[in-house]
Amino acid sequence: MATLAAAAVTLLGLAVPAPATADGSIPGVDEVVTSANVEHLVNIPKQSLGGFNTDLAFQGRYAFAGNYDGFVIYDISRPTSPKMVSQVLCPGSQNDISVSGNLLVLSTDSSRSDNSCASTSQSAAEKSSWEGVKVFDISDKANPRYVAAVETACGSHTHTLVPGKRDLFVYVSSYSPSASFPDCQPPHDGISVVKIPRSHPEQAAVTAFPVLFPDGGNPGVPPTDTQARVSETTGCHDITAFPKLKLAAGACMGDGILMDISDPERPKVLDRVQDNVNFSFWHSATFNERGNKVVFTDELGGGGGAECNAAIGPQRGADGIYDIVRKHGKSKLVFRNYYKIPRHQADTENCVAHNGSLIPAKGRDIMVQAWYQGGVSVWDFTDSARPKEIGFFERGPISADTLTLGGSWSAYYYNGYIYSNDIAKGFDVLKISDRRTDSARGIRIAELNVQTQPDYR
Repeated sequence: MATLAAAAVTLLGLAVPAPATADGSIPGVDEVVTSANVEHLVNIPKQSLGGFNTDLAFQGRYAFAGNYDGFVIYDISRPTSPKMVSQVLCPGSQNDISVSGNLLVLSTDSSRSDNSCASTSQSAAEKSSWEGVKVFDISDKANPRYVAAVETACGSHTHTLVPGKRDLFVYVSSYSPSASFPDCQPPHDGISVVKIPRSHPEQAAVTAFPVLFPDGGNPGVPPTDTQARVSETTGCHDITAFPKLKLAAGACMGDGILMDISDPERPKVLDRVQDNVNFSFWHSATFNERGNKVVFTDELGGGGGAECNAAIGPQRGADGIYDIVRKHGKSKLVFRNYYKIPRHQADTENCVAHNGSLIPAKGRDIMVQAWYQGGVSVWDFTDSARPKEIGFFERGPISADTLTLGGSWSAYYYNGYIYSNDIAKGFDVLKISDRRTDSARGIRIAELNVQTQPDYR
């Protein structure tokens, strides 16, 4: 590991990131570099599940890692030495993952021959094909048990838990309908709501399909020589719920929305914003702890493009920071600025804003975020108009010659450490030591699904 402490500078006693290498060039193939305040503790390579690694969830001393081929459970009671507890083979992209009590939920967004874990790929044009959410009982972490499957319109690209005492509500985000898909017909202007009774998860079912875009949403903008395509809104990509505040924020292709979820089965849109200049695909959302800001991400290039080079610039494939302000008795999303990692990446590295979480530092708004092969960035948006990076971790490109898919899919802070699920390289554990984030170390939570934002206060 190459930690560039000597290349870092100090400003007002705070370590600030240096370029990825001392001369500002791009690291070598697979070379690990960090800022002086970030330590790479361990990497656990992928084992028998050879698909792309995806999202992460946490509960007690366990981390749950999604993979296109299934999921892995790690014991992280010693973060410097995680142990694999079990691997479950259950193919179906993306296998985004959440946990609540004894239940684990997986998203399947690829058309399958049936809902079993032995299914094979099958065209969505076939009526018998299946996509949706799967439910597992994880009371025995060494032997998860498959208990239910719920088919949803257009599958489940991602999902969001809204927990209740007796029932677990799941917001299913999916998109891109087609007249040739019997179970994914246009228009597709809403989300599926699945209710899972905790005492009888086998009875899980779709109970509602709230239409969020009665006008059809953003019609989209075709690409030009100087601007990427703006996606047409045909559903949502990701939703983050903040149950404590009865709010949710949706990243919905061509639109960003703020919702009231006082009634979990009937979310109501409070405000809606578009950015047809710099945002191509509204991908995900993160609230700050007070619930008066939302960070939306733009997944320019769909996660497979080299979008962090000089030609793309600092405002595309970036985060958009919005304050939530009250105007005439209504909650409104007000744009403040963009944030993008300040290091250029190679043209062979897929890089764009992706999944991240808050670091619950006292008195500050700080986020850790995955940027695929751009690595992991820790950045401060306490001043919404002046975001700044305060730490980073990254690997050099997988290949010096060919654009190759890899990098950190999700990077989340949980009980004192940063965990990253790298598409190609496996499970990484990082630690940040910085007086701006040190206050978060003492905060412990029992469960973390980042799309169900916890109340850290």
